[in-house]
Amino acid sequence: MALSYTTARWMAPTSFIVNFAAQQYGMFSSPNMKDIHDRNLSFFSPQPFFIAGFFFPQQLFQLAWLYRLWKLDPKKSTKDRKELDQIIDYVPYYTLGNLCIAAWMVFWNSEHLGISHIFVTINSLSQLFYIVAKLGPMDTRSTSSVLTHIVSKTFAGIGVLDLLHNGSVAFFKDEPATLLIRILTGVGFGLASASSDWIFGGCLVYDLVALSVGQSGSWRNLLAMYAAGSAAIVTVKNWARPPYIKGKAGYDDIEALDENTRLP
Repeated sequence: MALSYTTARWMAPTSFIVNFAAQQYGMFSSPNMKDIHDRNLSFFSPQPFFIAGFFFPQQLFQLAWLYRLWKLDPKKSTKDRKELDQIIDYVPYYTLGNLCIAAWMVFWNSEHLGISHIFVTINSLSQLFYIVAKLGPMDTRSTSSVLTHIVSKTFAGIGVLDLLHNGSVAFFKDEPATLLIRILTGVGFGLASASSDWIFGGCLVYDLVALSVGQSGSWRNLLAMYAAGSAAIVTVKNWARPPYIKGKAGYDDIEALDENTRLP
């Protein structure tokens, strides 16, 4: 592993605390994060309360994930070590994400939106890279595996919304959605939904609903249609090919998994 157990156990909680403190600053400073939002609108501006509504339950999953990081003892058993290894594998990306979001908040509240977009981009792309290229199949028998999938995929899911939102207000403030933007949004979310499981796919649907509620006119209606279409794609895709096999190695065909990748 790249990280020792000791290092991971202080890195992850410290980054959580830093990000949590930054969010409090963002909410209670003057101007606060919503004031900046209301002054800088564009075609990808979501309803701001949807972001707050997402982060509260997501932080509860983070706390459960962090609790297991501290609770599990790699010296106790092989099972505990393997459970802990799954969590530690995500710690560098989790830490980077928290620190980037904290930095984003500082520059967002000072209305340096171009700089804040740098940190949004780093966070969003790193989370997407992890769930696509690094995250192993979900083992539904493993609490660590389930929690790591939830935390990483919800981070990536809201990261998509953050990337679209900050990018639009930083570079296209007060501009309407062009025909090209409307087409690319539908195609992009459609393709992403077709390759997503319930967790990340659900986040994509949530992103589109948040965008729809935050917009108006025909663009709002189109985003609502995209949300419904995305939900239908995610549902059909995951019903046709269940994303996990209950009690098995999960999130992939059981025959395709190498014996060495199966979790106890």
